[in-house]
Amino acid sequence: MTYVNGLGDVQRSDIATAGGKAVGLGGLIQAGLPVPPGFVLTTDAYSAFVTENNLGQAIQELADLPSDASPEDYEHAAALIRTLFTKGVMPSAIEVELKDAYQLLGGGNTAVSVRSSATAEDLTSASFAGQQETFLNVRGLEALGTAVINCWASLWTARAMSYRAREGVLPDQVRLAVVVQQMVEAQAAGVMFTANPANGRRDQTVISAAWGLGEAVVSGAVTTDDITVDTNAGKVLTRQTADKELMTVLTENGTAEHKVPEARRRAPVLDDALAAELAGYGQTIADHFGAPQDIEWALADGQFFLLQSRPITALPEPAADVPTEWPVPYPKGLYFRASIVEQMPEPLSPLFADLIDGSVSRSISALMNEALGQHSLREGDVRFPTVNGYAYYYYRTWPMLRMTARTIPAMRALFGGEAHMGINGWRDYSHPRYERIIKDWSVKPRTELPGGQLLAGMQALLDAGTVYYTAVQSVIPMADMSELAFRGFYRTVRREGDPPAQEFLLGFDSEPIRAEKSLYDLAGWARSDPSLVKALLESTTAALAGCLRTGAAPAGVDDALWHEWRFTFQEHLARYGHAVYNLDFASAVPADDPTAQLETVKFYLRGQGTDPHERQRLLSERRESLTREVAGRLGPRRRALFFRLLKWAQETAPAREDALADVGLAWPLLRRMLLELGRRLVASGVIAAADDVFWLRFSELQSAVDFGLAEPEAGVALAGATRPVRAAAVEERRMLWRGQAKAAAPQMLPQKAWMEKAFGSMMPGGPQQQAGDVIKGTGASAGRVTAPARVLRGPEDFGRMQPGEVLVARMTTPAWTPLFAMASAVVTDVGGPLSHSSIVAREYGIPAVLGTGVATQRLADGPKVSVDGDAGTVTVV
Repeated sequence: MTYVNGLGDVQRSDIATAGGKAVGLGGLIQAGLPVPPGFVLTTDAYSAFVTENNLGQAIQELADLPSDASPEDYEHAAALIRTLFTKGVMPSAIEVELKDAYQLLGGGNTAVSVRSSATAEDLTSASFAGQQETFLNVRGLEALGTAVINCWASLWTARAMSYRAREGVLPDQVRLAVVVQQMVEAQAAGVMFTANPANGRRDQTVISAAWGLGEAVVSGAVTTDDITVDTNAGKVLTRQTADKELMTVLTENGTAEHKVPEARRRAPVLDDALAAELAGYGQTIADHFGAPQDIEWALADGQFFLLQSRPITALPEPAADVPTEWPVPYPKGLYFRASIVEQMPEPLSPLFADLIDGSVSRSISALMNEALGQHSLREGDVRFPTVNGYAYYYYRTWPMLRMTARTIPAMRALFGGEAHMGINGWRDYSHPRYERIIKDWSVKPRTELPGGQLLAGMQALLDAGTVYYTAVQSVIPMADMSELAFRGFYRTVRREGDPPAQEFLLGFDSEPIRAEKSLYDLAGWARSDPSLVKALLESTTAALAGCLRTGAAPAGVDDALWHEWRFTFQEHLARYGHAVYNLDFASAVPADDPTAQLETVKFYLRGQGTDPHERQRLLSERRESLTREVAGRLGPRRRALFFRLLKWAQETAPAREDALADVGLAWPLLRRMLLELGRRLVASGVIAAADDVFWLRFSELQSAVDFGLAEPEAGVALAGATRPVRAAAVEERRMLWRGQAKAAAPQMLPQKAWMEKAFGSMMPGGPQQQAGDVIKGTGASAGRVTAPARVLRGPEDFGRMQPGEVLVARMTTPAWTPLFAMASAVVTDVGGPLSHSSIVAREYGIPAVLGTGVATQRLADGPKVSVDGDAGTVTVV
């Protein structure tokens, strides 16, 4: 058997015998890059050593620690295994091959590095870098043999074993190869990432550099210069030159730390030309492996040497810089993030931004002209633009002041004079009209429609949703006013010890509550069969979503049973799957991605949460008892007023939730139409994936339709295109969006003190300049809780929510309701005491602090926070 291979002979398929480090170095050599000469002692050598010294069973027994093992347990096991290795004897066949290979590197007293190359190293999901030992400046055959055995033993350090346990790698799944290379006497060294780990940018190379050997850089023992290079242009973008006090250098038989000479402490390790040269090597390596790489390098006598290359793990998707300036597109106007934009907490996708501006502007203008008289607004008086991707209402200053002065007559017109406004108008006219438009388009076979008709249908559905939301705008203030009126009256009759007014408004049905009860019933349905319960709880949510999509039953579940449960689940999605997390149609709705709903079913199957039917019954009984108690002590006139105001509030609050829940009623069909267009544009070579259609500008989509690229028979790629023609633009827009999504959008523009003073109290979010450990907002549901925070950006994060955590979000819509069952408290950037979040939090009896303005920016996952729903504060513990 051959135990040694030259590094240049190692192929990518040799991971099981050569390990990750050797495979990476082999790739570098094959790409013609400068790599110090060397060889790899394969995993067969490790296995032969373990077998001939009878170590296998003892290692497995010592390494097979329980899941709750302490650091001390790992240290104890590691010490025993290390002793087993040091007492072992190198098999003669391995010793011979090791000697021959060492002679080829120069033999005698040639200095080499001895480094581990593990078979579990640098998986796509985790990096095992630094878990085993490295030995530098090893000289002589005897010292080399000792270093190899110590390297093998380091596969079982406490650090390596505990890390593998966390990553789910079993003790019998790992073996170790050893890389031996001629030592480079580096004047400088460091690491290089061929993509920026901070923002994910693949066109930026990040270099850390220090004087001396690179091991101290890798271990973090020395301060480094940090350089960011524009990879394509070879230009240094940023540079931070450190005060480098220490450096690692070679000694006669190892390495040592020396002080950096004073003249070089604050001098840059690499000038711009060397940094650009190194970044060029990095790009070559990334291109060779087809993925961003983490590379170790050294500089000796003006020449670069590459010591290791491995894939970067956990690299974020590329993002542009976070915007810090907020330039407005139209001067002489006021910009507000309120009302409908509360349903758009993130930057808008390009296609939605293009379409929603005109749709909202038309709808608002029609509403205002109805309220204030025809021609009250001119074209351009009201717009719905974006600033850094975020949607804002824009009003020209004087028309806005004119509208503000006529608020009372406008309210009378909307709530009294218009048949399609108010609760009755919403229920009898606006909602049926919305449903009718959806039905008219749903019966048309979208896969057969010409591209122009699909585009027209998409626009018609979006306009219908916008007009519907305009009608909902007349329901929301009615619900708010009715609750405020009841609270105001209740304060005059409330006695000490009486419950708060909100308890008279709990226990009513609404669409979000009905959706929750439906999921609870689905869990109850599943409990009728143990095999179904087992499959639902033990399968990953992604796997279950796949089974729902394809109809294939999970392992161990009868096909007929699965089809029946799947049909029931799909009925739930048909009724409630249109609830939007975000009005931007680029965001999936539950009908497309039922992950959150499946997580809630699992939550109930585990016996967590409360029965929503029973909770509602108890709330209803308490409400009726409180009502009788208060009414019984009032005189006739005050009792009549009490009942009249209470009835008004109790009727409008559920109507508000029902109206909001159906804003996205057209969204599943609208998204299917757009994705059908996207599928055709993929076939025509315009975009790379169907959902890239959301990242086109409307003019681009219109042009594709006009040129016949979005027809049912589309399928011939555009001539001469080596990649989809809009692929680069889509990638750039996604990158820009990710940077914008990290920004905290001001609630008002321009950012002036007089704006905050005049309108700040009307905004749904608090000031963004809060400092200290206490974040202030509005107490919207009473109670106090201390628990870990969980910051969720949207439905893609829902799977991270754990029962008992504090839900932290920019805002919530009815689609977030399933998470309230898991949460111990709710904190939002946007919202108030009459918002959806407050109403649902009260139903669940959990504290809520809303409208903080900064919670998602200031809080992080994991640390505990104290939420005081009475005081309206969130305190970092």
